[in-house]
Amino acid sequence: MKQFVIILLVILSLFGCQGKTDETKKQFFLPPTTTYNYVEIDSVKLFYREAGDKSNPTIVLLHGYPSSSHSYRNLIPMLATHYHVIAPDNLGSGYSTHLDPATTTYTFDLLADYTEKLIDTLQIKNYVMFMQDFGAPVGYRMMMRNPKRIEALIVQNANAYLDGLTPKRQAFFRTAQTDTSQVKHDFLYRLTGEDAIINQQYLFDLDATSINIQSPDAWTHDLTFLRSKKDREIQVQLFKDYNTNLIRYPKWQKMLRENQPKTLIAWGKKDLKFNYKGAEAYLRDLPNAELHLLDAGHFAAEEKTQDIAILILEFLSKNEIR
Repeated sequence: MKQFVIILLVILSLFGCQGKTDETKKQFFLPPTTTYNYVEIDSVKLFYREAGDKSNPTIVLLHGYPSSSHSYRNLIPMLATHYHVIAPDNLGSGYSTHLDPATTTYTFDLLADYTEKLIDTLQIKNYVMFMQDFGAPVGYRMMMRNPKRIEALIVQNANAYLDGLTPKRQAFFRTAQTDTSQVKHDFLYRLTGEDAIINQQYLFDLDATSINIQSPDAWTHDLTFLRSKKDREIQVQLFKDYNTNLIRYPKWQKMLRENQPKTLIAWGKKDLKFNYKGAEAYLRDLPNAELHLLDAGHFAAEEKTQDIAILILEFLSKNEIR
């Protein structure tokens, strides 16, 4: 069947039947092409992946650490069958410009500023926001500025509650900010190295049933952008800034409580860094949120791509965002 579809598409293209080809794509649910783009803002280049019909509602995918938009390479085409999808690389991550951390201090405020400028430049007014890991502090900063711009929230292991952090984890972020010693800096720097990225990030919460699902392409791609000392120092600076997010949690929670955005929580319940209690805590302020605890870890979108895509498509359809 698959070979038949491919042959049919080739034949139609040879005869210039573009209209029929488009209809065939729709009939067989073939995803639209993903494009790879740059936009220049304030003398830096921001990279983003884009797919789907621009006349459809937009989903913005915000990536986490130590990743980039590459983490959504499989999710994008699934969502783009029904939505316009944008997945940017943070400033200092992936293919976006890596400003020298010796002259630019990397903070989540800075990342949020540039991501918002990217969305504005693309003339996207309202959108659905998907957040994972670092994506939460970027996304919530943007949402605080204009909550009504967000048509819906999709939260995937994206923390906004202390419940999701063990006391030890909270202390890690607090001391990353307050301990300015060289010893602490060197410790944080080691966390950006190859062994830590592979074994303390991607393989950390996987078991024998899921370890072969995680593609090594993920950490190979990430490590490509962590080869130099400057690249790694960017992430160290963000570790040092992360405690500012914990301090802002009450403000984010108040904003959620007051605005009651339509919210889907799809959380890898095996995540040991941002544990499932952080997912359940959202229900205190968003009692109407839809919560799903998945048999996955921190990088649930890598492990359970199809499951998450189905949850998103069903959720948005139920809420008439289409």
